[in-house]
Amino acid sequence: MRFRFVAPFVALFFVAAGACTKKQVVQAETDIATALISDDQEEALGLALKSELDKQGIRLIDDPDVQAYVDGIGTKVFPLAQNDRKGVKWHIHVVNDDEMVNAFATPGGHLYFTTGLLLAADDEAEVAGVLSHEAGHVVARHSARALVQQLGLQTVAAMALGKNPSAVSAVAANIGASGLLLAHSRSSEHEADVFGVKYAAKAGYDPRGIVRFFQKLKAKEGKTPAVMKWLSTHPATSDRIANVERMIKDKKLTGGTRDELRHAAVKEILQSEKQPVRGTEPAH
Repeated sequence: MRFRFVAPFVALFFVAAGACTKKQVVQAETDIATALISDDQEEALGLALKSELDKQGIRLIDDPDVQAYVDGIGTKVFPLAQNDRKGVKWHIHVVNDDEMVNAFATPGGHLYFTTGLLLAADDEAEVAGVLSHEAGHVVARHSARALVQQLGLQTVAAMALGKNPSAVSAVAANIGASGLLLAHSRSSEHEADVFGVKYAAKAGYDPRGIVRFFQKLKAKEGKTPAVMKWLSTHPATSDRIANVERMIKDKKLTGGTRDELRHAAVKEILQSEKQPVRGTEPAH
C-alpha cells in the first residue's frame, strides 16, 4: 500500500525544505500532495463540494447552447492539460449569476463560471484564457497543496488513509463556508497564468485573451464588488499583466482566434431572458 511510505516522505520533506530553493519547495509540496491525495479522493471532495454548494443555494443554468459553448472550449483545452496531469475527470458548471464576475476551480477538475463572467467577456479567447488558467490550478494540484498547508499533514493523512470517514464532508463544508482552497497564493496564481497562456495558445486561441480580461477587471477595481474570487487576494495588478504579456512575448505566441461572433451569440442568449436554473447534480 503506497501510504506506508508517507511518514518518512513527510519527514524528509521538512528536513530538505529549509535548504531548497523556492522552486524546489513548490515541487516538494506538489509531490507530497500527490502522495497523500489521490485523483479519486480529489474527485470525491469535488463532488462533496458540489453538494455543499447546492445546499447553499447555488443554481446552474439549464441552457444546452450555453453549456455546449463552454464545453466546446473545454474539449480544446482539457486534452492539453491532460498531457501534464492524467487522471482528471473534467467538468464545467455555469452558475446563474449575472452580477458576479467569477470563476474558480475545485478539487477533481470541477471548473465553475458565472454568467456574469460570460457577459463581461468580449470574445471566446477571453473565456478560453480564464478556463485555461483555472485548468492550470488543477494541473498544479493547488487545491491538494492548500489542503496540506491549511489543514495540516495529520488531518490530510487521516483522510487519505480513510481513518476519518467524515473528513471529506467536513472539508467540503469548510470550503463552502470560508472559500478555503479558492483563494490562491501569488506564486500559485503565477503558475496558473503560465499554464493558462500555454493552453490557450496551443488550443488555437489568441493568447492575449486573458490579458484583455485582466485589464477589464483591473479597470473595475474599487468600483464594484463583482470581481473574481480567484483575483480577490492577488488581483490583476499591472505587474501581473506585464508578466503575462512578457510570457507571450518570450514564447513568441502570436495569432490565434478570438471568435467574437460565436461569443456574441452566447451573450445574446444570456441577455434574452432569465435562464432556467437547476441545482447541482453529481457528475456522471
